[in-house]
Amino acid sequence: MTSRKKISLDEFDALFESLKNWGKWGEDDTLGTLNYITPQKVQEAAALVRSGRHVSMSIPINTEAGPDNPNPAIHYMVTTHGIDVGAGQNLRFATDFLGMQFHGDCHTHIDALCHIAYRGQLYGGRPADMVTCRGAQGLDITNYAHGIVSRGVLIDIPRLRGVKWLEPGEVVSSDEIEAAGKAVGVELQSGDVMVFRTGHHRRRLELGAWDVGYTGEGRAGLDPYALQLLHEREVAVFLPDGDGETVPGLMKEIQYPLHPLQVTAMGMAVADSLQFEELVEVCEEEQRWEFMVVIAPLRLPKATGSPFNPFAVF
Repeated sequence: MTSRKKISLDEFDALFESLKNWGKWGEDDTLGTLNYITPQKVQEAAALVRSGRHVSMSIPINTEAGPDNPNPAIHYMVTTHGIDVGAGQNLRFATDFLGMQFHGDCHTHIDALCHIAYRGQLYGGRPADMVTCRGAQGLDITNYAHGIVSRGVLIDIPRLRGVKWLEPGEVVSSDEIEAAGKAVGVELQSGDVMVFRTGHHRRRLELGAWDVGYTGEGRAGLDPYALQLLHEREVAVFLPDGDGETVPGLMKEIQYPLHPLQVTAMGMAVADSLQFEELVEVCEEEQRWEFMVVIAPLRLPKATGSPFNPFAVF
């Protein structure tokens, strides 16, 4: 475990200012770090497809309440094949309903840039009150409607440390990010998708669900200062198997500092609650830790994010 140096509010604000991409791509920018993904970058990602294998990185939609899932998804059948809906002789349709509060710790989802406000401002300095009870008036998830395709790089910290998973409260430094990449012959580059594994989901599979918040055991995550490396390397997307946050955290005033730094300051496309247990098997079999990533959020106007099913293609 790396050093747990506490971060003051003044130090956090200085880090926030150093990471800001506000105005970098113009005052009206709505894509943030996705601007790093150029057409050439997409072509390079597509060139990584050799074997044709593809694997999901999402958690199955969870309809069971638990210590890490206080708002389970609601799924029920609307019609089954035993109901005649008037479609003609012997023709039947089965249909479903799905409802979910997808932000949280047990549903794979991606955040829109309107999701996080800090000191009354969203990414680019826009006012936080542009998000109302009727939805966001800008920076919503439809800015990602045409999908995100780029090179993915697996940063597998348990593999580097020789453990099955990181324990709650353990912190990952920028040095470990670089060491994990070097160990498998990859390095983060401009426009990349950083696939960040702490083994969170494997721990859940083997030990069961636990309270990942401040009232429970917590979770492993990144040192906020590690974002300086992501900023320097121009990483476009951050995909963690938890949510990237370290709990208990390194700050007294802000419990979840990573999100405002990434989303509000950097304008980074950030997801939460993925799983990489199938991915790591394919990486080992293929002996490749870089691959094409495809991300397709729902086209949901005014939404602060979206459930999604990201996948890697080899």
